[in-house]
Amino acid sequence: MSPHSCNACPAVRVKSCFIVNLRSGRAARARPAVEEFARRQGATLRLTTHARHAFTLAREALADGCELVVAVGGDGTMNEVASALVGTPATLGLIPCGSGDGLGRHLGIHGSVTRALRLLHEGRPRRIDTATADGHPFFTTAGLGFEAEIADRFNRLQKRGFLRYLMTGAAVLRSCEPQEYAVTHGDRREVFPGFSLTVANASQYGNGARIAPSARIDDGLLDLCVIPAVNGRNLLPLVARLFHGTIDRVSGVEIRCGARFVIEQPRPGLLHTDGEVHPAGTRVEFAVRPLSLGILCPATVPDSADAAECSEPHEPNLAQ
Repeated sequence: MSPHSCNACPAVRVKSCFIVNLRSGRAARARPAVEEFARRQGATLRLTTHARHAFTLAREALADGCELVVAVGGDGTMNEVASALVGTPATLGLIPCGSGDGLGRHLGIHGSVTRALRLLHEGRPRRIDTATADGHPFFTTAGLGFEAEIADRFNRLQKRGFLRYLMTGAAVLRSCEPQEYAVTHGDRREVFPGFSLTVANASQYGNGARIAPSARIDDGLLDLCVIPAVNGRNLLPLVARLFHGTIDRVSGVEIRCGARFVIEQPRPGLLHTDGEVHPAGTRVEFAVRPLSLGILCPATVPDSADAAECSEPHEPNLAQ
C-alpha cells in the first residue's frame, strides 16, 4: 500500500473546531457530549446564533489554521460549514442532529451522537464531489417545483421533524401543479412535464428517501430526476418506491446523468439546495465540482462505491 494511502497513515492530533447549531433537531441534547469530547481533544467549540453564522465560523476556523471542522446540526448547518471548506485542504466532520441527514446517511455517518464522535477517531477522510445550483453550493440534493415549495413551508415551522415534513408535503400537494422543464445537458435538449425536478449529488433527500438510487458521490456526475404529475392513483406507489430505492423504475420518471444541467422553466419560482430556499428565475444552472471536499467517513461504508480513497499524506483524525 502506498505510504500516501489513508489506511497507511497514523492517527494524528490536528487543530479542530466544532460548530454547533443548538436550534437544529437533537443538537441541544447532544451538546454536553460534544462539549466534553471537544474539551478532551483540546478543540474549539463555537455556537451559531443566526442564519449563515456557521459559514462565517467555519471560515474563521480555517483562518485560524483548523484542519478539521465539525458541523453539529442538520442539513442546513452541514451545508454552511461544508460550503466554507470546499476547495480547501481542511476536512469536514459530521455530527448529524437534524431530521433528514441525506449526506450522512449516504456516507454511513448517520446514527447516534456517540457513534458520530467515535468516527472522528476511527473514520477515514475521503474526497467527494460537491455541486452548485445557480452558484449556491449543495452536497446532497437541489431542486425545483414541489420539493422546493415543501422546503419553503417546512423552514417556516417552529417545530420540525419527519411527520411534520409529511404533513407539509400533503398541504403543498393540493396546490402545486406540474409544469414543463426544458433540460439541456451535453449536446441534448429535452422537454419533460414534471411535478418536481431534483438534481442529486448523493442518493437521497434524507430519512432514507432515495430520489437518485444510483447516484455516486465521487464520479464527477450529477443525477437529474423528473417526477411526473402526481395524482390519487400514483401517489402511494411513488412514495413507496422512493423509500424502497426503486423510484427510477417507475413509469414516467425520467433520470439523466451529467456534469452540468441547464433547466428552463416557464416562470420564476423557488430553488432549494439541501433544503435551503432561494428565488429562482426561468433559467437555472446546476454544475458538479469533482472531488472538491474532504469528509471523514467510516472506514467501510455501506455503499463502498460511493467512497473515493483519500490521497492526502495525513489523516485529520483526533487521537485518543
